[in-house]
Amino acid sequence: SARQLRWSPIQPESRGGDSNMNLPCKEEFVEMKDIFSVKLKRRRFVGQKKGGVLLGITVFVCLKKENKLKDSAINFNNVSEDHCHSWFRCLKEILNGFPNRPKSLKVFVNPNSHKREATRVYYEQVAPLFKLADIKTDVAVTEYEGHALSLLKECELHSFDGVVCVGGDGSTSEIAHGLLLRAQMDAGRDTDHILSPVRAPLPLGIIPAGSTNVLAHTLHGINHAVTATLHIIMGYIQPVDICTFSSPSKLLRFGFSAMFGFGARTLALAEKHRWMPSNQRRDFAVIKTLASLKPEECELSFLPLKNSLQGSQENVTTKKERLEKSDSKVQWHTIQGHFLNVSIMAIPCLCSMAPRGLAPNTRLNNGSMALIVVRNTSRAEFIKHLKRYASVKNQFNFPFVETYAVQEVKVQPRTKIGCNTEENVYLHATSAEGNYPWNIDGDLMEEASEVHVRVHPQLINLYGVSIDELDDSKAMCSCL
Repeated sequence: SARQLRWSPIQPESRGGDSNMNLPCKEEFVEMKDIFSVKLKRRRFVGQKKGGVLLGITVFVCLKKENKLKDSAINFNNVSEDHCHSWFRCLKEILNGFPNRPKSLKVFVNPNSHKREATRVYYEQVAPLFKLADIKTDVAVTEYEGHALSLLKECELHSFDGVVCVGGDGSTSEIAHGLLLRAQMDAGRDTDHILSPVRAPLPLGIIPAGSTNVLAHTLHGINHAVTATLHIIMGYIQPVDICTFSSPSKLLRFGFSAMFGFGARTLALAEKHRWMPSNQRRDFAVIKTLASLKPEECELSFLPLKNSLQGSQENVTTKKERLEKSDSKVQWHTIQGHFLNVSIMAIPCLCSMAPRGLAPNTRLNNGSMALIVVRNTSRAEFIKHLKRYASVKNQFNFPFVETYAVQEVKVQPRTKIGCNTEENVYLHATSAEGNYPWNIDGDLMEEASEVHVRVHPQLINLYGVSIDELDDSKAMCSCL
């Protein structure tokens, strides 16, 4: 049926005619929604590419084990040409009826990601599955930073069902930025000043091939190329929030997360040592930045998340007060001081080094950002805070760490005047004169003026199953 494929295996007769061998076998089944391909099964001679003796059909199934996916084959033997072709056409017709499953993809491969493994990952693990699922691909191998962005501005996107990035967080962020920028251009919007962006025209698939793969890990709950590929093939769509980063004069870029201060300076220093292996480069940059740890003096203005009260916990008076508050003028909050790190994240940002996420209290599509402010403290206390990310403990349970759920944030650095030579060297060692580094999804951005960050709910679709859903399903299983 359109919902299930059921069958009963045929038990072969014994040579002696033993009736015990002819007992009916248990009926088996597979859900049609878990099938992603069907092929005619043939026996071919060595070197023979077409034709061959028809043996039956093979159904390819996507199996789930917790948050990991894998492909499996089920063989149905039948030597009748008519039977096999009839079943093949019937199954193909049902499979073609599933929504969101792509038939044509634009693929971007960054050959310089991490240990330069992206090309091998794509052609050995990803491309064979796309071919098995009869998905046509147009592959572009990027040659320099910004190459994917320039290609997206000119690409005929209407001929594709989705876009795929094989690379790290920087490559994925660049392509997401390009997709959204292209959407604004196609809608005739001014790309310098965007208050209400247009949604991305196509879903984006992320194949992890970088060093940390925060975006892929957050989306799939695991850093696994085959799992990511099968999410794309099966057409699992997850709406995700994304942010705009703007200066007072123009849009700087779209992105999912950002860090200012320690996280940004670490990335800026790592970028200056690209000749080192990725893991060594990261460790070197962290240690070096910790050794010269200094706070940034800045002013943070933020708009707290509205309607944060849960409806089930509200009484009539509380609801009235909430409605009156939502109708009143926007109330901005401002904090000033010396901050070691400022994180602004619209997604939880999971990775192997932070299994609970850099911002575990946010979600993929709840229309808010997590603002995490680390005020000036001793190096030892700051290191304790960083180490907590690798554990299940609350990494924010420190007097110098503040967290907020926000809709908008403005970060205004205070330029240091009259500082000594050592501070000047620190201030400009990793950025252009007068500019402050920002870490946007693992990509370096430098900006001298105020940066205004806004979250835009469900502005882009990504191929994957929300980690929130996985957590909910685990909670449900434990309750049962």
